[in-house]
Amino acid sequence: MNKIKVSYTHNNTVAVIILDDGKGNVLDSIMMGELQELLTSFKDNKDIKLITFEGAGKHFSFGASVDEHKKDSAAAMLSSFHGLFYLLRDLAIPTLAKISGQCLGGGMELAIMCDFMFADSTAKLCQPEIVLGVFPPPASIILAEKIGLARAEELIITGKVITATEAKNYGLIAEVFEDKQGLNDGVNAYIEQNIQPKSASSLRFAVKACRVKFNHILSNFLPVLEQMYVKELMNTNDANEGIISFLEKRKPDWKNE
Repeated sequence: MNKIKVSYTHNNTVAVIILDDGKGNVLDSIMMGELQELLTSFKDNKDIKLITFEGAGKHFSFGASVDEHKKDSAAAMLSSFHGLFYLLRDLAIPTLAKISGQCLGGGMELAIMCDFMFADSTAKLCQPEIVLGVFPPPASIILAEKIGLARAEELIITGKVITATEAKNYGLIAEVFEDKQGLNDGVNAYIEQNIQPKSASSLRFAVKACRVKFNHILSNFLPVLEQMYVKELMNTNDANEGIISFLEKRKPDWKNE
């Protein structure tokens, strides 16, 4: 594993996954492949009660690789990325995101897929895809289910950045801590009190029960949005211009088509 690190805590009942790819912890094809492999291995581990995700360094994740959003690679990238969501759905192991710094795009989508989200005061959350002329398929489904359509629409259609406190007020984040040490200590205390005393088997049934509607919606609509993205959006001028202009570090020249 080159781009993720994993360790096990709380008597090997908690899998701690650290996204570790330099400054931005970018979810590129290599990291997504490593996550797929690791999560798949958890299918045979009956003792895991919780999976936590965090970023190495100051940031959670800058999101998926913009370079892999280009037209010729978008289909493969989305297929691999969405595979992570289906895998987490099927595992039904409780998941928790620990967020510091930038939590953007695909990084935010991984975080909001989790059952629990905790953050420190440095956290900034954003779905900036619209700035690049595209949209985020998982977030388009998950945010509306978690925080309501009105707030989801604002975040996805405008690409606005929200702070940890705003995300807590939205009901997205459970608790905000002062700094990363406080976040680590607070999450550990939460796990010891709320997760560790429970049965790993029963926790999975609780996740499946809580998400019976959520999973139905995700399973039915994420493939639809993936096809819309690949077959329709990526055949527009502006989606390609948005990606290319970002990579060329210039302002996009929108044609509105």
